[in-house]
Amino acid sequence: MLLQDKVITTAWSRADALKVKFDDPTTTQPIVDLKFPVMDETLFIWDTMPLKKLDGTIVSVNGWSVIFTLTATREPDVYKNKDGSYDITSDWNARHGRARICYWYAKDGQSWIYGGRVMAEGVSPTAREWAGTPVLINEEGDIELYYTCVSPGAAIAKVRGCITETSDGIKLSDFHSVTKLFSADGFYYQTEEQNIYWNFRDPSPFINPGDGKLYMVFEGNVAGERGTHRITSEDLGNLPPGYEEVGGARYQAGCIGLAVAKDEQGDSWQLLPPLITAVGVNDQTERPHFVFKDGKYYLFTISHQYTYADGLTGPDGVYGFVSDSLFGPYEPLNGSGLVLGNPSSQPFQTYSHCVMPNGLVTSFIDSVPAPEESEYDGDYRIGGTEAPTVQIKIEGNRTFVVKTYDYGFIPPMENIFIQ
Repeated sequence: MLLQDKVITTAWSRADALKVKFDDPTTTQPIVDLKFPVMDETLFIWDTMPLKKLDGTIVSVNGWSVIFTLTATREPDVYKNKDGSYDITSDWNARHGRARICYWYAKDGQSWIYGGRVMAEGVSPTAREWAGTPVLINEEGDIELYYTCVSPGAAIAKVRGCITETSDGIKLSDFHSVTKLFSADGFYYQTEEQNIYWNFRDPSPFINPGDGKLYMVFEGNVAGERGTHRITSEDLGNLPPGYEEVGGARYQAGCIGLAVAKDEQGDSWQLLPPLITAVGVNDQTERPHFVFKDGKYYLFTISHQYTYADGLTGPDGVYGFVSDSLFGPYEPLNGSGLVLGNPSSQPFQTYSHCVMPNGLVTSFIDSVPAPEESEYDGDYRIGGTEAPTVQIKIEGNRTFVVKTYDYGFIPPMENIFIQ
C-alpha cells in the first residue's frame, strides 16, 4: 500500500468544537501576573523552539539548555504615539515583518542568555524567518534547523550548523546554506494562488516510532480556491438540532499536514494527505507537533479565537488529538480538542504553546489587561517574553492542568555531551 493511501484524514468537526468551553479549570492556563519579568527590554521574542532530538526529547548540550525564538528588535524611535511616547502596540503588531530566528542558552533551563542570530543577514533567501524546529542530529554537535521561509511566498526549509561550548556558554555557528524543501502543492494543500491568506509553515520533523521513518507535520490549509470548500457531514459531525446553519464557515479550511522524507538526510520529501482538517471549523492549526506516550500519538496544535468559523468560538491556546497510529484516525482530546486555553478574563495573555514529552508546556506572553489604576491606565501590557511554564497530565484521551512553574522554565530531559 502506498503511504498516501494509509492516511485516514480526521475531521475536527463543528460538533467537536461546540464542546469547547472557556474557563474549565482543567483546561485553562492560570492567570499571568501583570508584573511579569521581561527577558530583554530591547527585544520581542515569541514562538519558542527548544532544542530537541527527532524523538522529541528536549536536550541540553554539555549542560547548557538551548532555545530558539522568533525575535525582533524593538524600535521605539520608529513607532511613536502622538505625544512622542513609544507606541509599543504598533511595534509589537508589526514584528512579524522583521522576524529573525535567534538563540538563547542557560545552565538552569531558565536564566536565559541571549546568543544572537542563528543565520547571518542574507543567508535566509526570504525576508522573514518564521518558526520551525531545531534538531540536534548527532553527538558531534550538528544541528538542523527546520523553519519557514516567508515573503515572497512560503516554503519549508532547513539550514545546518553546529553548536560548540565556549568558556562561558555555548555558540552556534556555520549556519550558512539554506535548503528549500517544499511548498504547498495545490492538490493536498492550498497555495497562495488559491488563497492570498493561505497558511503553510511551522515544520516539525520526527522519527515515527511505528516504522522508524522520518516524517514532518506542518500547518496548512486544505487545497482549493478560497470560499469554495464544501462542508461535508464529516466536517459537521453529530450536530444537535438548530446548529445546522454554518454561515460563512466555508472560508475556514485549516489542516495539519504530513510529509515523509524520501532519503535518510531529509533533503527530499513527499507530501501526504493531511492528518487533521478543520474545514468549517478553524482557519489556523499552527505549530503542530507530536508527543509519543504509552504507545499513542498525541498531536498538538495551537489556534486563535479569531480564526474560528461562524457559529463557533474557543480560546487562544493548545488543541490536541490522539491516535493509536501516525496515520489516524484521530479523536479530539477531552472530547472537544481543547487542551490548554487562555482564561476569558485575559484572552490574549499567552500563545504559541509547545507541549514537551514530559508534559511541560512553554509559551510566550502576548498581552495582559491592566486595571485603570495601574501605570498602563486600564489598557494592557505587551509581553514579547517567556510565559510561566505549565504542566499538563495526559491520561488516555484526557488532559489536566496540574502545575505552574516559573517564567521560561524549559528544563532538559537529557544532556548530550559533545567535544
